[in-house]
Amino acid sequence: MKKVVILTGAGISAESGLKTFRDSDGLWEGYNIEDVATPEAWERNPELVQDFYNQRRKSVLEAEPNAAHYALARLQEKYDVTIITQNIDDLHERAGSTNVVHLHGVITRAQSSIKADLTYPINGWEIKMGETCELGSQLRAHVVWFGEAVPMIEKATAICSGAELFILVGTSLAVYPAAGLINYVPRDVTKYIVDPNIPTVGNSRIVEMPFKATIGVPMLVDELMA
Repeated sequence: MKKVVILTGAGISAESGLKTFRDSDGLWEGYNIEDVATPEAWERNPELVQDFYNQRRKSVLEAEPNAAHYALARLQEKYDVTIITQNIDDLHERAGSTNVVHLHGVITRAQSSIKADLTYPINGWEIKMGETCELGSQLRAHVVWFGEAVPMIEKATAICSGAELFILVGTSLAVYPAAGLINYVPRDVTKYIVDPNIPTVGNSRIVEMPFKATIGVPMLVDELMA
């Protein structure tokens, strides 16, 4: 089976009603990123940060996968598919995709605040202050903050370098190191970009599909499944 690698960003989740990580005003759900998405913010005001991610988790659990998520899951019938996502929601999995790499963590899990690879499923939408991991540290959202290492990036680069077909969906390629992943895809591999605003990539064999995800992805999947 041909190896298809798909990199997804905030644009695909936005169509399920989830706010994009950084809107045009630089805010996320009305908050400065520095106040809710850094280790320093957690040190300063853990209650605020915990509540912020509890509310985001509630929104994720209330959201539903959209046509683009379901279309990507269909590709598994014909291809060896790996989805690398910058998104912290679980909508790909809920749509049926079975091989998903979360670059920035997944909000439906909790992690130890002193050992990032110690993670747990969450029952419901809330992590309470006082809930601790087995090492005794406060549990927090399993989300990679600004200033923290991206533990899955090496795995993602290896996956991209083995791609035989590459699809980019709903990302402006503005957040590094994720934005550099396309450069690991072999030059002779066809790369489809589905986004209303096609990012500039210094790469060969680009097929531009300037549509939002729920329009462009089903179109592309129909083409690839035919």
